[in-house]
Amino acid sequence: MSIKKRILKPVTSAFALVNLPEISRKVNFIALMERFNNKKILLSFLIAIPFLFGGFIPNETMMPAFRMKKIVLDAGHGGSDPGNIGSRAKEKDINLAVTLLVGKYIKENMPDVEVIYTRDDDSFPTLKQRPQIANTNKADLFVSIHSNAATNKSAFGTETFVMGTKHFEQNFDIVKRENSVILLEDNYQEEYEGFDPTSPESYMLFNLTQKAFIGNSLSLAEQVENQFRDRVGRKSRGVKQGPFYVLWTPSMPSVLIELGFLSNSTEEQFLASKQGQEYMASAIYRAIKDYKNQIESN
Repeated sequence: MSIKKRILKPVTSAFALVNLPEISRKVNFIALMERFNNKKILLSFLIAIPFLFGGFIPNETMMPAFRMKKIVLDAGHGGSDPGNIGSRAKEKDINLAVTLLVGKYIKENMPDVEVIYTRDDDSFPTLKQRPQIANTNKADLFVSIHSNAATNKSAFGTETFVMGTKHFEQNFDIVKRENSVILLEDNYQEEYEGFDPTSPESYMLFNLTQKAFIGNSLSLAEQVENQFRDRVGRKSRGVKQGPFYVLWTPSMPSVLIELGFLSNSTEEQFLASKQGQEYMASAIYRAIKDYKNQIESN
């Protein structure tokens, strides 16, 4: 009996024939492509977000631009309150004439701006009512126009005030004079809650308001003084701060303009003249126009 020897052949199954390093490379390549495709999808989604949801995401270019639409012009004093009195002119009359001219120039050249007067005749709105008119009408700007005076007859020049207490003692005389108008009103102690315009202590609380508008108020004040000096040739005494009641309560940028000194005979003559009033009103109008262009372009 012959015994056949078994010859063992090498295994030739499909599994044995696989090249493992090659498989590893292919697996890695597939994984890499999947990650790449996922990144492409994510990147495409991120790029598409502004187009898909742009209408729901606010940004500066989509916000409505600010437009100065309404201004309140306040002719200081009036009626039973003449204000400062020169040798022949009363402050209330000069203030009203210049204020009405400013409004006229704005209406003629800036038709998109509504002009509101605190008075357009020889009436006497109270000191409290003047800024209330601006607040009630939601004005974008409040401009109060006055004429100055001093015991020193040689004093002359323009000044524009913003709300503040810087150099308070230096400016206290004019502040006291303007705010003392409330003493002409009935029940002023009750109406103004004990505020005494002649007492420096009464002005301590004035520091707490108008800070939100100081930047724009200063910008307009500087424009006004530049126009007085450069275009009309007046002496500018500069931009100053003072705790005037009419500048304390407005909820918008506000300035108080002093056109000049009625106690100075030469300046009184200029301010009482038709030409002088037109020049000063034109300067204020140009300052308001430049201010409007400036804030609307920001």
